[in-house]
Amino acid sequence: MRWDNLRLAGPGQDDPAVPLFARGAVTRTFDTPEFRGMTFYEIRARSIINRVPGASRVPFEYTINPYRGCTHRCIYCFARKTHEYLDFDAGADFDSKIVVKVNAAELARKELASPRWGGHHVAMGTNVDCYQRAEGRYKLMRGILAALRDARNPFSILTKGTLILRDLDLLTEAADVTDVSTSVSVGFVDPQAWRAVEPGTPNPRRRLEVCATLNDNGIACGVLMAPILPFLTDSPDQLETTVKEIAASGATHIAPIVLHLRPGAREWWLGWLSREHPRLVPRYLELYGRDAYAPKAYQERVTGLVKELAERHGVGRATPAMARRLPPRPAPPPALITDEPEQLRLL
Repeated sequence: MRWDNLRLAGPGQDDPAVPLFARGAVTRTFDTPEFRGMTFYEIRARSIINRVPGASRVPFEYTINPYRGCTHRCIYCFARKTHEYLDFDAGADFDSKIVVKVNAAELARKELASPRWGGHHVAMGTNVDCYQRAEGRYKLMRGILAALRDARNPFSILTKGTLILRDLDLLTEAADVTDVSTSVSVGFVDPQAWRAVEPGTPNPRRRLEVCATLNDNGIACGVLMAPILPFLTDSPDQLETTVKEIAASGATHIAPIVLHLRPGAREWWLGWLSREHPRLVPRYLELYGRDAYAPKAYQERVTGLVKELAERHGVGRATPAMARRLPPRPAPPPALITDEPEQLRLL
């Protein structure tokens, strides 16, 4: 397992390289409908606060990822390639072989208390979703949030999961003592597109209800409108429908991002496209070529239109009642918002 580069502190001259997790992983399967066909590898990690490699183009330095692999099964997921570091494949294995760091909360508390820790912002949900379906069984996030709250350590969460509302009590307690922000990911609200490319996720409209509930309870929540899928969810009418529903949710901000096709995700996405929309394959190959990104002109056109629609429909303009409930809001954290059409990534 090649995870050694994600340790919080690198080995010193006299410190031999230590694997990220100890031996003795337990493999489990559950014969319940929601977990049928999935395998969970319960491991005891050696570190939980990950320092992001310097070459990564992200505006944050530290993350916590209690899971590897994701039961959301989003076909386009940019994190698929990271599963290959575990000697799994980036396709079906990513969807069904989930690594669970069962000692995540214990490690978070220990590392946040370390003299070496500088109280940096911690971003969660930036690789795989920390509120994916498995969290309902393992309940790792409650311990992690309690540790962050007790350390008064700032953090942000990005999720497609509705399970975050289970932890509303801890989020509000943490927000009383440190900077806490959240975002839900909703790239589109079209039910056919959702069922086709995000089969393990809650309905996008349920995610927007989560956004409304978080904001109503004083937890600033915006929407990462990602990914916008070329030729599938990028028409002006589709974009306006999505932005209108985001605005109605009371989102504090919106950040549109066009689909990225990095290695791992690219192969899995194009395979799906060839089966479901073969006529679009030549158009995708023309649009993306050998690059992971759509042409800049296309990205700017789409994201520019979204921003115009957001202004028109009042995204971020809270009602007076909402404003009374919400605390004074600083600028959105860089871990979740960017003016550039860049998707969050770690590796």
